[in-house]
Amino acid sequence: MTYRPDTTAAVGYRPDTEAGVGVVPPPGCPAHAGQARFGGPARPAAQGLPLYGPEFAADPHLFYERLRQYGPIAPVELSPGVEAYLITSYSLALEVLRDTERFAKDPRGWRALNEGRIPPDCPVGPMMMYRPNALFNDGEAHARLRGAITDSLTRLDPYALSEYVERSADTLINAFADRGEADLLADYAAAIPLLVFNELFGYPAEHGLRLVGTMARLFDSGEDAAEANQELLDYMASLIAAKRRRPAADITSWMLAHPSRLADDELLQQLMLILAAGTEPQLNLIANALRLLLSDDRFAGELSGGSLPVQDAIDEVLWTDPPLANFGTRFARQDLDLAGLRIRQGEPILTSYAAANTDPELTSDGRLGNRAHLAWSIGAHRCPAESPARVIASVAIEKLLDRLPDMELAVPVDQLAWRTGPFHRALAALPVRFPVTARPTAAAVPAAVSAPAPAAAPAEPHGSPQTAPAESDPPGQSARAAQRRRWGSLAAWWRGQ
Repeated sequence: MTYRPDTTAAVGYRPDTEAGVGVVPPPGCPAHAGQARFGGPARPAAQGLPLYGPEFAADPHLFYERLRQYGPIAPVELSPGVEAYLITSYSLALEVLRDTERFAKDPRGWRALNEGRIPPDCPVGPMMMYRPNALFNDGEAHARLRGAITDSLTRLDPYALSEYVERSADTLINAFADRGEADLLADYAAAIPLLVFNELFGYPAEHGLRLVGTMARLFDSGEDAAEANQELLDYMASLIAAKRRRPAADITSWMLAHPSRLADDELLQQLMLILAAGTEPQLNLIANALRLLLSDDRFAGELSGGSLPVQDAIDEVLWTDPPLANFGTRFARQDLDLAGLRIRQGEPILTSYAAANTDPELTSDGRLGNRAHLAWSIGAHRCPAESPARVIASVAIEKLLDRLPDMELAVPVDQLAWRTGPFHRALAALPVRFPVTARPTAAAVPAAVSAPAPAAAPAEPHGSPQTAPAESDPPGQSARAAQRRRWGSLAAWWRGQ
């Protein structure tokens, strides 16, 4: 099996050999009895496998393996009583995500919702209900709303963004560097995206600190998800009012001035989409990559063949543990047959990016440097912020490893706890310890991340703080720590391109 990363397509994938197509599920499969409650008369009744709870959070790949016994798509429960289908096949995921004729993003045709079977306080509702934003629209409406987002994101200067992340990281690291221990999730990964996006939106950082808990509760899809959703709406309304009074070089002001002429409620929803997609998944990408770097010897040069850099660690996470593991929701536009199942109009179909990326029909050989994974989705709704997201994650991780090269996990990696919820792959905490050798670093934050004038060469950074070296390498320094000292600054790499 080989890949063509330029097309995000697998070469050599044989759909006719997909396990389970047109066959009866094996005995013992949770879906063996069929799914009359999902609408097909030929399918006997059984409840789909639950994508929630501590058992699923602890080992979701075990659940995906069980689902594959049923075929490339299987019935699941997103929360008690909320039924859907989940695609676990890479090939079928490409087919559905690219097909705008048979499958809609707009959830207003959701059958169970329209039949009154989805309560107003449904915990997965905030992630699936219709909003007037680019994610939940199709056709011309989608193109108009997405255009305002993509055009504004392209005005960001990656050099200034990189520097902003680096200095924000120094500010956060300074707060715990003299403690010798930290929770990298709460103390670092959760705050970095909020500092960055408050800056991108043109709002002071202190206005968004409360969003750490808000975004976590929204993605956890717990009992207080609806309350978190309202808090996010209130924050965005306040931001838009401030930018109307005083526009500046920031995403909010650029979108206000965009030719699409967004109304305030439309702008609010686009900004909320950017924040939701750019904070919780971003912090999980940072945390999951740090977990891998701190626990996997491949990233320390201890295995033959050398070491893997931070960018490859990020790609490994995007392949195997993407921060948004199950999403890409589509709704059948009419009754149809899909991989041997009868899908009724209005039934939701989610793609498991994590399961599709690890489809047994694909090979992991030669995956190093390969970006044909589906973590950013594909098709008309592919994430438009992949480039800035990679900059934020890469620079945040690199800065932390530069400052604290002797950092190690404070608990065995198999004792780390994962948060529950059907959509994300999110650690509950990432405790680490390290020698108290890092000196505080000045951390003034640059004020702008807008793109330079087209004719101007990117300005060289000025006043960029340099990380103070450690007093000395501690005795018995691990190969993993030694390798981190050899990784250069990714921020410096960005400025050299």
